Amino acid sequence: MKKKSLLCFALLVAGAIQVQAQQEQVKGATQNESGKFLSGVSIKAVHGESGRSFHTSSSDQGLFSFSNLPEGGPYQFIFSYVGFQPDTLSGYRIQTGRPLALSVKLQPMTTELEEVVIGYGTISRKDVTSSITTIKAEDMNVGVFASPAQMLQGKVPGLTISTNNSNPNATPSISLRGASTLRSGEAMEPYYVIDGVPGASLSLVAPDDIESVDVLRDASATAIYGSKAANGVIIVTTKRGRSGQTDITYNGYVAIDEVANRYDMMNGDQYRAFVNDNGFSMEPTDDLGANTDWQREVERTGVSNNHNISLLGGTDKTQYSASLNTLQNNGVIKGTDMGRQIGRGFVRTKAMGDRLTASFNVNTSITKQNDVLALGDGVSVYDAMYYYLPVSPVRTETGAWYEKPDRSQYVNPVSLIEENTNFSKTKVIQAHAKVGYEILPSLTYNIDLSLQNRQFNNAQYYTANSMAARNQNGKSIRAAVEDERRIMEMNLAYDKTFDGLHRVSALAGYSWEENNNNDGFQLTTSDYYDDGLSYYNPGMANVVDLLGFGNYYLSTLRMISVYGRVNYAYNSKYLFQATVRRDGSSAFGANNRWATFPSISAAWRLSEEPFIQQVGIFDDLKLRAGYGVSGNSMGFDVFSARQVYGATSSFYTDAFGNDLRTLAALRNANPDLRWERTGMLNLGVDFAFLGNRLSGSIEYYDKNTTDLIYDYAVSTTKYLYGSLTANVGEINNKGVELSLQAVPVRSGNFSWSTGVVASHNKNVVTRISNQEFSTDYIDLAELGGAGQSNAFQQRLMEGAPIGQFYTWEWAGYNEDGVSTFYVRDLETGERTGETTITPANKDRAVTGSAQPKATLGWNNNFTYQNFALTAMFQGVFGHQIMNGTRARHTNIVGNAGQKNLLASVLETDKVSDINAHYLSDRYLEKGDYLRLANLTLSYNLPKLSSQFKNIRVYATVNNAFVLTSYKGVDPEVDLGGLTPGIDNRQTYPRTRTFMFGLNFNL
Repeated sequence: MKKKSLLCFALLVAGAIQVQAQQEQVKGATQNESGKFLSGVSIKAVHGESGRSFHTSSSDQGLFSFSNLPEGGPYQFIFSYVGFQPDTLSGYRIQTGRPLALSVKLQPMTTELEEVVIGYGTISRKDVTSSITTIKAEDMNVGVFASPAQMLQGKVPGLTISTNNSNPNATPSISLRGASTLRSGEAMEPYYVIDGVPGASLSLVAPDDIESVDVLRDASATAIYGSKAANGVIIVTTKRGRSGQTDITYNGYVAIDEVANRYDMMNGDQYRAFVNDNGFSMEPTDDLGANTDWQREVERTGVSNNHNISLLGGTDKTQYSASLNTLQNNGVIKGTDMGRQIGRGFVRTKAMGDRLTASFNVNTSITKQNDVLALGDGVSVYDAMYYYLPVSPVRTETGAWYEKPDRSQYVNPVSLIEENTNFSKTKVIQAHAKVGYEILPSLTYNIDLSLQNRQFNNAQYYTANSMAARNQNGKSIRAAVEDERRIMEMNLAYDKTFDGLHRVSALAGYSWEENNNNDGFQLTTSDYYDDGLSYYNPGMANVVDLLGFGNYYLSTLRMISVYGRVNYAYNSKYLFQATVRRDGSSAFGANNRWATFPSISAAWRLSEEPFIQQVGIFDDLKLRAGYGVSGNSMGFDVFSARQVYGATSSFYTDAFGNDLRTLAALRNANPDLRWERTGMLNLGVDFAFLGNRLSGSIEYYDKNTTDLIYDYAVSTTKYLYGSLTANVGEINNKGVELSLQAVPVRSGNFSWSTGVVASHNKNVVTRISNQEFSTDYIDLAELGGAGQSNAFQQRLMEGAPIGQFYTWEWAGYNEDGVSTFYVRDLETGERTGETTITPANKDRAVTGSAQPKATLGWNNNFTYQNFALTAMFQGVFGHQIMNGTRARHTNIVGNAGQKNLLASVLETDKVSDINAHYLSDRYLEKGDYLRLANLTLSYNLPKLSSQFKNIRVYATVNNAFVLTSYKGVDPEVDLGGLTPGIDNRQTYPRTRTFMFGLNFNL
């Protein structure tokens, strides 16, 4: 009986095993490239004949199985996992009693191809619900760039980058989807995040070290950064070593800059003839028989060079990278140059059974800059190089500078360079440590610590011969200031896929930040015995300027934040994201220290729907919608909302004969000062056709900013100071953006890919007053000029954009050959039909806008065998520029015999016109342009030896040509700030750059 019982039990067990074997038609394992088992991998089995699909996912041990598949085939098994390239196994058939055993090793997915950085994490491109643009390193612009932001010009829809000159020390103005604040500087620019460190300095990143840039364009994407994200977020990811990699890379170039365009000023012979033929006269000591081209005297050929060496590599457990970059950029104006050295080091390793990941990096930069004077009242090289008389020499026969000290706003431009020094040095160091611990296979705890220290030193010296410090026997200004930022971030990240269909990821975090800024001092001294020591020994001075200690004061600003985000995806078809951040900042009033910034977005991938797939047109089709609120706390210090007292410029003598400085209120307190808030609706469509050879997106956004902060005039009977920082205004930006990528030709050894980004934005100031603070308008852009005191060129008013030109209207000449202007009624603002030669403030009217109607970037890449040609066209259309420089040098009656004039006045102006220089719509010009901004030809050399992985040589031309009707030296003027579209006497020449570079990888 025992034997029979054991036999029956064995038969039952064998039967159960057989049934189990029959049920498991497919079984297998999922691993990463190093053999570690992956959990949560989505596996889809697709029956070839019926088109039916079946789903499962791998377990915590990386195992999976199918037991309900119809027999037959052929079957495709599609494996997908976030952070890894999808893989497909094809041609399998299901047969009774013959289970399949599958094993797959998924390869890591490079970030720039398939993943998008969204802030505190990444997400698969197909699961994105917001407006995010990713630019890969190989697609960025090539040039002598001081700021990595210039590499994005013409690449991102809605991102406007304008560099109004080629000064190596200048920084571009950057705006995303229109201006949304009445404050300038960083308050108008996007927020930068570098390798996960929020607010990091761009000076720490060399262009060669950048792997990719993600631009978060709408509020549903940026709200995770809360009060710093109203102007968008730019996330920079640098190159890091990978498992199995060992690379030594060098990239270097030499660049030659030449002035691309000059103002055509009168030469010496033209000027003499003009003065003599038209009844003007010069002082005898002016005309010494010279024929001086002052533009050529201050210009040179700018030669620059850049060298970048990087080491990247790693094993399965440890990855590392290190790089050193040196850049020397010499400008085309003598005395302007910038040198920068950047060092970066990074290491990441795993421990505790690969559950703990720790990384550490240190980044440093040292920047040295020399610049020339560009002050007002003619004390500017960029002004004097045009107005100085061509009949005068650079030096007299004795070797002294040829100067006219008694002439107003008249300074030898060469002496301005040689007799004045303006040197600055900036040191930035940043340390960042990150630790992540995998509590569960789907739950990770992360902590980030970062410290950034910035030291800025400026040294100026004006010699005894300097016209900028007349009769002071030498003048020195030394300043030193330090900024420090400390950040701690910690969060829990959860990511898991259920049943192969439901993917849930969540993030909950805490952030603490402290900024200690503007900790510095300045010393101003004069009356030196000689100029031998320059600014190095201020103790040799006899005079200390008691008002020259600088406006430096320590500002300690703290911010505490909590944030969270939830992402849900059903079968990668229906996508949802919600974020919320609550920020507290010491910058704002005691009654409004905290604010909450939420967002929500969703997407529907129609291309995954059978009814779309049956159409057979779309390779990808996604609808997106999102709304979010973000804030703007940038550009504030801890004193913004507080009562501040400080020293004035007045002194009094006490009873003991001591001169004491007086104190007074410098700022009023506003305990109700609160955040600027930007709410944005974004609607988007992503699409791809023709085997992904044509793809793109269309976006519509409505961006509304409330509680704009501005300084309003108040009565000193109620307040201690004459202005109060308050929340009043409102601005709206609406726009449409288009992005298209196409591969028109892909055959044999030749291919052509092209991409277009275009955008339209309408900016309107909807409110600048409320019941307490009321004003009809705010006048801006006073450019000065003889006879034009308080003649502003722009007006900020409700219903109009920022940068609205509000000027006199030129009405031609009267019978005496004098410019006349239309008269407007004081009450109605309408034209009266009269004209006048002495226009008043009431005669101004709306004459144009500096806001472009459209911006364009057109990128082309051609390849033939080992050759590659890239061409990037960039354009801005539908706006005006106030050409104050041309007006300045058209002042015939005021300048003739005293200062130089444009050669064009011989044909365009009347010598009797005493108002020729009056700023009006006569000098308001169309700013439209289309520029071939970048043209690069490269060649990948055939493999020379096993030691070289690749060798590439290239040649680049920046600013090859520009098509425009603008009469200034270049139509690309500053489009940022509160006074965009102004070209007024301080323009550094635009250059054409020729670069020759070498890149190789060992």
